[in-house]
Amino acid sequence: MSQVSRVLIQGAGIGGLVAATALAQRGVHVDVVEHRPAGSVLGVGLNQPGNALRVMQEIGVLDDCLAAGYQYRELRMVAPDSTTVVDFPPPDHPGVPPNNGIQRSELCRILLGAARGAGARLHHGVTLSTVQEDEDGVYADFTAAVEGASVSEAGRYDLLLGFDGIRSRVRRHLYGDRYDAEYTGFACWRISLPRPEQLERVVYAVSGQVKATLIPLSDTDCYVALVLQEHIGGRRDAAEVADRIRVLLGEFTGWVGELAGQVSGQAASAAYSPVEQVTVREPWFRGRIAVAGDAAHASSPHMAQGAAMAAEDAVVLAQCLDSAEPLDKALHTWWERRMRRAGFVQDYSAALLRTESGTPTPDDEELLKLPIPAAQARLAEPY
Repeated sequence: MSQVSRVLIQGAGIGGLVAATALAQRGVHVDVVEHRPAGSVLGVGLNQPGNALRVMQEIGVLDDCLAAGYQYRELRMVAPDSTTVVDFPPPDHPGVPPNNGIQRSELCRILLGAARGAGARLHHGVTLSTVQEDEDGVYADFTAAVEGASVSEAGRYDLLLGFDGIRSRVRRHLYGDRYDAEYTGFACWRISLPRPEQLERVVYAVSGQVKATLIPLSDTDCYVALVLQEHIGGRRDAAEVADRIRVLLGEFTGWVGELAGQVSGQAASAAYSPVEQVTVREPWFRGRIAVAGDAAHASSPHMAQGAAMAAEDAVVLAQCLDSAEPLDKALHTWWERRMRRAGFVQDYSAALLRTESGTPTPDDEELLKLPIPAAQARLAEPY
């Protein structure tokens, strides 16, 4: 690889674990540090579109993902009364299904197994303490982030990767506060519910200011996300979030509205977060340190591509490091391959968000002349 034999990854989310697997499969020594304790998974469920499934195929876990998830083809828009408005046919992704809904906990279990199976070392409850860089490498040591966590030894690495999300410490190390997360003015309320028989594909519904996204995750479960323009700061306990979700689902009638009656029994899975955006407007690396995934380009959830973009970042980085180019050139090649594609997802998602709230900009209106099927087809192109 491009002068890389030891890599440290901060963040054991989807992008970090894909990167750990892809690099370890190439013989790289990989350490992954994650501040959350083992078994702790943020989020409820997600859709894996075909481009994400191509990544899973590349690292050898496609069959595991399909066995744990729920496959379907088209996306459907329904009216506030749950009647069908239009179906959006998916683009073809040779060799993989168009979409797979999966519990985030199941996906993380699969990716953890793949990373460990490839030889990566995972350190949970631990975070970076000191980072010192020079022309030849990065020295890092770690401290316990949760009580009782064992602290890994300090080490010297050829490359440090920050797949550590919207609040990325690695990004702040590189750029200070220049690219801190920007609040979009919207919030997302999420919960896992029993799957109604009518939910056999991703369904979108809009009633007033509330957009509902429903994703089948298995024969028995589904994921519901409700996005609207509001700001509620601070933490909320699950019961309070569940009450709010019940009210928001009450904006709909038909089978979508009937899901409100299922919320009480599933309150433990309820979660709330503001919708934030991160846009690093310069190369995502400096020297031997880089950021990727949400740490570099977090977007609103409107294209259901956040996890897919992080996974693509990871495998494309591994591909670029396969070259004989010097490291700086390999990283620049990676950034150039990824910036336009991730930027398109970010811009299109933001345009959908603002348009649905009645506040589109002229640039949004111009971008959305590209219909949703055409936008999805663009992401069926090679990453």
